[in-house]
Amino acid sequence: MRSLLTLCLLGLSLLGLSLAAHAGDLDDRVERLARELRCVVCQGQSVAESNAPLAVDMKAHLREGLAAGRSEDDLRAEMVQRYGEQVLFRPGLHAGTAPLWFGPLVLLGLGGLIYWRQARRQDDPS
Repeated sequence: MRSLLTLCLLGLSLLGLSLAAHAGDLDDRVERLARELRCVVCQGQSVAESNAPLAVDMKAHLREGLAAGRSEDDLRAEMVQRYGEQVLFRPGLHAGTAPLWFGPLVLLGLGGLIYWRQARRQDDPS
């Protein structure tokens, strides 16, 4: 009788450890996904860092979705559909986001060209 009770207690404690490990894994996945998403209220913070009510709701939605078995890609796509590409810290490269990716390089190139032309004009004695 004692050994049966011991086995039951051991089984319950192993089950508890397994559930705790699963909850920890879920927390890690929610945190990782929330760090990829920009808070639409704060703009400079990720959803994981923000304490804005909307960010808290977004984290809760991510947790519920992951707990229900939805993939991170599905949840990410849903957030983009709901809030637009600006919700991603690393938006994908397509026609709508090309200025975000290449705009700084174009501006740097234009600045270099203007500087080069101004320097050339100053060096030209005519």
